[in-house]
Amino acid sequence: METLIFKSDIIEITTDRNIPWFKLCDSTILVTGATGLVGGVLIRVLAAADVEHNLNIRIIGHGRNKDLGAILSQELGIEFIYGDIRDLISISAVSGNLDYIFHCASITKSSEMVSNPVDVITTAVDGTRNILELVRKRDCKGFIYLSSMEVYGKIDGIVHEGDLGYLDLSNPRSCYPESKRFCEMMCISYAKQYNIPVKIARLAQTFGAGTPKDDTRVFAQFARSAIAGDDIELHTEGKSRGNYCYTADTVRALLTILLKGSNGEVYNIANPNTSVTIREMAELVANDLYDGKVKVVIKVPDDIKQRGYAEDSGFILNVDKLNALGWKPQYGLDEMYKRMIADWQDVN
Repeated sequence: METLIFKSDIIEITTDRNIPWFKLCDSTILVTGATGLVGGVLIRVLAAADVEHNLNIRIIGHGRNKDLGAILSQELGIEFIYGDIRDLISISAVSGNLDYIFHCASITKSSEMVSNPVDVITTAVDGTRNILELVRKRDCKGFIYLSSMEVYGKIDGIVHEGDLGYLDLSNPRSCYPESKRFCEMMCISYAKQYNIPVKIARLAQTFGAGTPKDDTRVFAQFARSAIAGDDIELHTEGKSRGNYCYTADTVRALLTILLKGSNGEVYNIANPNTSVTIREMAELVANDLYDGKVKVVIKVPDDIKQRGYAEDSGFILNVDKLNALGWKPQYGLDEMYKRMIADWQDVN
């Protein structure tokens, strides 16, 4: 069910004149990870754009959440394929022509990166190879691989797409960024050897309207605590600097990269103005949004290593390449929170 705030985001995206919607006319589009946050918002935007611009597009979602997939299929009239992205059989179920693919499927929970690192790696690597083979065999017009800012590893300062930092390969938590790095290399290799139209998007942490109320990431934990009137607990000193982007801004960026970006290129997606430390973000929620009615306290749990938190970082993503395509972020961090909370509470 779409809330008022979420519907306004969809309208904002589908009426964005910077996106050349006409290029999607009479096309078939596959979205993997369609029951995740970004994939789910993207599916709804494509369905709305189909109506808004009379595109006559066929939309196919792929994911592991059978119940949510059924809801998407019923509400939006899309096709949904249930299955594991590592499974070739589920992918072969995509029949007919296939023009564009957004590969959003990934394991993103930090706790799983520590408890199930092999699954994180195989989902990324085997799943991405399956999709790249599909791109190669179906002669697709465009393919977007959703990567992560975590590929940059330990690095400071302003970070451009050509920069790269250190990853500790003795730490199982590195399974996520390292597998993302490998998948990017695999995408570029397929592009070189098979001349397929690959574009890579490195996403900052994305949230806003459309974010599930039970999201486990820290930004959602902060919001839930403040809404309940509870103090916001930090499980670290909160010194790590984060990069963020609003859900609708991220989806606009993905569509812009698909339809206006250059093949073989990598694009950062972030709002540089939202770059803050974890402590600063907690203080913003407690003081700016809730007028100091809740406090920020530090409580480091005994099982901190099992929680899978990324190492402290201090970089800010540069988005000049994306800006050059005509994209600009619309929402700062305070508005991201306000719109996410309004979406949760279903008010305008």
